[in-house]
Amino acid sequence: MCNNDRPSYKIPVESPPRIVAVKQLASNIKLFKVYTPNVARKAKPGNFVIVRVDEKGERIPLTIADFNPDKGTVTMIFQEVGVTTRKLGCLHERDYILNLMGPLGNPSEVQKYGRVVCVGGGIGIAALYPQAKALHGVGNEVVSIIGARTSELLILEDEMRKVSDELYVTTDDGSKGHHGFVTDVLKDLLCKGGINRVLAIGPPVMMRAVANMTHPYGIKTMVSLNPIVLDGTGMCGGCRVTIGGEAKFTCVHGPDFDGHLVNFELLMSRLQMYQDEEKTASERLKSSKGVE
Repeated sequence: MCNNDRPSYKIPVESPPRIVAVKQLASNIKLFKVYTPNVARKAKPGNFVIVRVDEKGERIPLTIADFNPDKGTVTMIFQEVGVTTRKLGCLHERDYILNLMGPLGNPSEVQKYGRVVCVGGGIGIAALYPQAKALHGVGNEVVSIIGARTSELLILEDEMRKVSDELYVTTDDGSKGHHGFVTDVLKDLLCKGGINRVLAIGPPVMMRAVANMTHPYGIKTMVSLNPIVLDGTGMCGGCRVTIGGEAKFTCVHGPDFDGHLVNFELLMSRLQMYQDEEKTASERLKSSKGVE
């Protein structure tokens, strides 16, 4: 039976997230600063958002690379590799994003540990930056190592330099900094000692290599995982990972985990599950929209 005398409630609804700034960081890598006050007010380092570009589009997770509660903005950095990120990359300043949900995930642990080495590879540097910034802000000595395949794909070098006591740059082809991998520099630092904590964010193979290197030294090593995420609330199970032999959902238990406990082989296997479908979808978008 309906109660016609019940009070009415007005639920505040935030206007659709609006893009207020766009910057091309590297080939196929863009930075969007988005006006979304409710998300900006609650965001913490390590959080992510779920984005949907249009009504028929898929939901994708994007790390919050920076946030400004006073201006009501969050910064997202993404690489145009699939259909949704390419559609997102077609948007411009003053355009609206259909849906942006967050902040999601657990904030990163930020305490004063001492000497912290932050290792970032490729687009993972976008997720590394807010954590390095926060760790530096509470008084840690932050030593950062960032790398990419080539100098043209290296992002946020100046930003990382500002929040690091030392910064090392590596490129696979030697076009900038050390000719080699981030693990080459990490190996030298581990030999010198004095490291209290390590944070690694980037391709799974890179994070696995870092965790394997630090394990013999007994140094706590945190990694940020990037499995397939759908709803972002732990209901679908798509982001399932194995940590210390137990099943965890990255969206609600992570995205940060102890790197020494992660089953990276299973993570990488699950990331490859839909490669054929992603390739087919990209080809369809190219043929229908003329996207290169």
